[in-house]
Amino acid sequence: MEKITATIITRNEENNLERCLNALQGVADEIIVVDSYSTDRTIEICNRYNCKVTQREFQGFGSQRQYATGLASNSYILSIDADEVIDEELRSYLIKAKEEGFKHRVYSVHILNYFCGKPLKHSGYEPVWQVRLFNRRYANWNLRDFSDSVSFPDSVNPEPLPGTIHHYRCSSLAEFNKKENRLAALKARVLATANPDGICPFSPAMHAAGAFLAAHTIDLSWLDGKQGLAIASRRARTAYESYRMARFIIKESRLP
Repeated sequence: MEKITATIITRNEENNLERCLNALQGVADEIIVVDSYSTDRTIEICNRYNCKVTQREFQGFGSQRQYATGLASNSYILSIDADEVIDEELRSYLIKAKEEGFKHRVYSVHILNYFCGKPLKHSGYEPVWQVRLFNRRYANWNLRDFSDSVSFPDSVNPEPLPGTIHHYRCSSLAEFNKKENRLAALKARVLATANPDGICPFSPAMHAAGAFLAAHTIDLSWLDGKQGLAIASRRARTAYESYRMARFIIKESRLP
């Protein structure tokens, strides 16, 4: 019988985590949580579900996920976020697959994104297929700071899984803004490192405008109604703030 280790990275996820952990019961033989020093009830909830918790300063999504993978006792890793839930079809398949043995090294799964309770079809959050279950001997996370994905040999073709992972990105605009503020700060550090000679004073406004237009023309945010407008507007603000903060970081680094 195969065993699965579920890995989760957290930071103040008390409102989402229990829903995620409930769905993993019977599927995950081990749950590894890498927490970025939560100040709410996240650790308490993890302990109730017998998760193995390690606290680590956030160093980027890929880095955190790879660190969690390295702590696993089992070869097969199911990577899931605290605000995600596997549905019953996927649960049933994984339980059966554990009994029969996995026939593939890498699996992809359908991800359905929700914004304030509404499933999205556009806005850069359209339904996608992502690699979330893999044998860690054949696949690893990339280590880019604000974009993460699983890398694996070209000879490996991900096998699609039945069922869906429901990703509840936010339950309110306040929660969405909080997450985007963290993302802007992360992007700012990356931009400052990549541009030690400085960033043009007009860059924040230019990238904000570009992000807003791209959201509507490329990601078709307008087709998602008021939710799409909120996403496009916030994406522009995140772009502005990331470049503004990057300029500040560079300026501070040059002070004697």
